[in-house]
Amino acid sequence: MKKTNKRLLATAVAAALALPTAAFATNGYFAHGYGTKNKGLGGAGVALPQDSLAAATNPAGMVWVGDRMDLGAAIFSPQREYKVEGAANDGFPAFELQPGTVESDSEYFLIPHFGRNWMLDANSAVGVSVYGNGGMNTDYPDSANGGAGTYYGGMFGGEAGAGVNLEQLFVNTSYSRKIDDKSSWGASAILAYQRFEATGLEGFGPAGFNASSDPDNLTDNGVDSAMGYGFKLGYQGEVAPNLTLAASYQSEMEMGEFDDYAGLFAEQGGFNIPATWTLGLAYDMADSGTVVFDVQKIMYSDINSIGNPMLPNLQTAQLGDDDGAGFGWEDITVYKLGYQWSTSADYTWRVGYNHGDQPIPDSEVLFNILAPGVMEDHFTFGMTKKTGADSEFNLAAMYAPSNSVKGDNPLQGPTAPNQTIELEMTQWELEASWAWKF
Repeated sequence: MKKTNKRLLATAVAAALALPTAAFATNGYFAHGYGTKNKGLGGAGVALPQDSLAAATNPAGMVWVGDRMDLGAAIFSPQREYKVEGAANDGFPAFELQPGTVESDSEYFLIPHFGRNWMLDANSAVGVSVYGNGGMNTDYPDSANGGAGTYYGGMFGGEAGAGVNLEQLFVNTSYSRKIDDKSSWGASAILAYQRFEATGLEGFGPAGFNASSDPDNLTDNGVDSAMGYGFKLGYQGEVAPNLTLAASYQSEMEMGEFDDYAGLFAEQGGFNIPATWTLGLAYDMADSGTVVFDVQKIMYSDINSIGNPMLPNLQTAQLGDDDGAGFGWEDITVYKLGYQWSTSADYTWRVGYNHGDQPIPDSEVLFNILAPGVMEDHFTFGMTKKTGADSEFNLAAMYAPSNSVKGDNPLQGPTAPNQTIELEMTQWELEASWAWKF
């Protein structure tokens, strides 16, 4: 049995590390939840730990889930497009697009996850949770909405299609300990790995706006990667009969620079991962089920490469400088509500709703064609089926209806002062996982 467990653990970790997550774009570029059970509740559950992915939300919960291993994967599908209205200008220094609607390719992604928790004794546990974020992912076809005249050629001045891809993987090692029989605390050390690629942005280089501090490291340099680290702290405890309060805080992740894109991202390729905090409640109604509610804050604006606006920064600094233009994302607050109930000893059901204002102001639509993280509402469903005394199957589904943001092209020319750009996205996801208890 121990040899089987070791083989399962080694296989799971290898699979998770070999397939970094891609293309998430839900609450900005953070996933709407972590772990299949959590996702079925709309991502709510900082006060309701249920599996070995709990540390991704609150490390204090790991001591309550017992010895177990969870292994799963999701099929995630974001449909992304942008629409341009208004005539294009035919000359420098305008940066305009031809009118029309363009859809991004690459609409299906496989997202794995893995978790393992070990009880050290009745009051403490250590665990490993492997999961991911992503979301700055677009893949627009060749010659899509090419810029006016011959000056720009492709969409952002490249000869071929434009797009970006950001992938992030987290290995969260946690320790949790009970304070008493109704409360606990936990801490995680998080190792982060991310990789990035950009194509088709030559229009910001010497042949175009000449807006990069390092044009050799602006675009089309293949996949670059960086490592980093951070921590997460958490607490949960019963504050009234059947009512649990929980809170967690994740530090800003200090990441290595994307050297191959030092002429694109602010701070010479800097791309730290923003800090977050989460506060939540879980109310156990006995046979009627459990209601959970979370509030989460994501501090996107603290990261220059994400939060710096396009204007006036593009006029006062070059891409890659500390004050270089970014995506202009704002901080967001996310509200998550979930309900869980059982219909028998073998079946548990979940529904959830997740809402957060999307982070892109209407003044930032041009650059965010590359990263249209505009989702606001997410509707979720989930279930657990016991498959044995020490095993279970979990399923979660998510649908995020179409949402969009529309604004003026900030770099339009004087002969076309009314060109607008609208970013739009729809998403769905289906995730399955298996769990073994030891």
